[in-house]
Amino acid sequence: MERTDRPSDDDRRHERTDRQKAGDAAESLVAERLAARGWRILARNVHVGRSELDIVAVDPGPPARLVVVEVRWRRSREFGLAEETFDRRKRAHLKAGVARLLEVGRLAGGGELPHLPLALDLAIVEPGAGDRPAIRLYRNALAG
Repeated sequence: MERTDRPSDDDRRHERTDRQKAGDAAESLVAERLAARGWRILARNVHVGRSELDIVAVDPGPPARLVVVEVRWRRSREFGLAEETFDRRKRAHLKAGVARLLEVGRLAGGGELPHLPLALDLAIVEPGAGDRPAIRLYRNALAG
């Protein structure tokens, strides 16, 4: 059997694009910052139905909340603010994912969801001063 150093078709299907890797890095940065503030990160990249929830965490408050955090990132503001990508369609998609998560009542690893008030927060990551990215957290992004 001939050995090659090229990735198989299956490997190529699972490779992350540069854009996906940058999004993963933004999600990691947000999770680290939230954990540093005392939040307990329950899960990341939670697949529920056709939705993916970026971060599921407990904000100790007060008051304590179960929070789904949607992370949006931009390399620059050349094409607008990252907040502008959190449009009605994306909100509806997230609402459906959160509803499915609540219906299931568990995370993928089998962990039960805490019985706390639920909120959806929006975290924006974009270039900041020097090499340090800026993060803006909007609490209760679906309120209203």
